[in-house]
Amino acid sequence: MDNDVELPMKDERIIKKYPNRRLYDTKVSRYITLSDVRDLVMACTDFKVVDTANDNDITRSILLQIMLEEESGGEPLFSATMLSQIIRFYGGTLQGMFARYLEGSLDLFSKQHHELVRTLGETPFDAMTRMTQKNVELWSEIQAELMRAAGFDLRGERSGSHEPSASGASEPPVSGERHGKGRDETV
Repeated sequence: MDNDVELPMKDERIIKKYPNRRLYDTKVSRYITLSDVRDLVMACTDFKVVDTANDNDITRSILLQIMLEEESGGEPLFSATMLSQIIRFYGGTLQGMFARYLEGSLDLFSKQHHELVRTLGETPFDAMTRMTQKNVELWSEIQAELMRAAGFDLRGERSGSHEPSASGASEPPVSGERHGKGRDETV
């Protein structure tokens, strides 16, 4: 075997879409349906859909078709409000950041789901405590990335703190606090 030849990703299935709109799975050498492609997704099988007319990767388009079918039947995952909010991000300055945020959030949710399934042997309280701690850490990382991308300074400086100002006078207490007592301690 020649070492200079580029090989496709290991185990990536190639599905060809022909001009007659039929999908052909090259691994099993037969035509398949969108339902079959959905089954590949559910089985976490890596695949790529290629348009035979121009060799373009149309995987996203096929996945969107599957989502449309799923949303049309049964109970939808996305509400009209949610879809409207997503559409508003297209073409805006935050589109890329929103896409990374959404992908990170779904990845986090998926990891937590797998973790929950893995830890069913633990007591529910221990599993939830550990997952909550991990969740807080991951969300903090995602939030920090979003804030950096939006141009905010993340050096730990906060405005409106109770620390003395340059003149030595302390800032006024936060609403709901009286004479240094928290909200729970007021009479």
